[in-house]
Amino acid sequence: MSTLLALDSDFCTLLVESHRRLVGSSLVNQDVPRTDAARWLYEEAPFCLLAHNTDPDPRFVYANRAAQQCFEYSWEEITSLRSRFSAEEPNQEERSRLIGLVRTQGFIDGYRGIRIAKSGRRFWIENGTVWNLVDREGRFHGQAATFSDWKDV
Repeated sequence: MSTLLALDSDFCTLLVESHRRLVGSSLVNQDVPRTDAARWLYEEAPFCLLAHNTDPDPRFVYANRAAQQCFEYSWEEITSLRSRFSAEEPNQEERSRLIGLVRTQGFIDGYRGIRIAKSGRRFWIENGTVWNLVDREGRFHGQAATFSDWKDV
């Protein structure tokens, strides 16, 4: 994957449509033109949005600018990071359970957990939503997460 995925309209459609189908709400403000949705999600969204792939040890394939700032990684750094490393070792087991639960349920809402930034800064994610990325044909492409509330530990 390249930086082009950040603004890819097909990937944006996967994020937005799977969120709408599973969670029941829209990721994109109504006043954002459909043709501008990918750019808005990546550059302007007032929340963190991340996605990882289907590898046995999933790797982030997407992180909007808000998420990059929160986790303190550039696009190149975060998209080469195994998503389990967004949590410290003691919290990775809890994170793994969460991922498994989402895989079977489709999504979870109101998630709270501790994550770690590149600098070692630890922070709580509050009121997060994690959902499966499933296309219109029912193919699984990974999982995504969004949150707008976080605070340092």
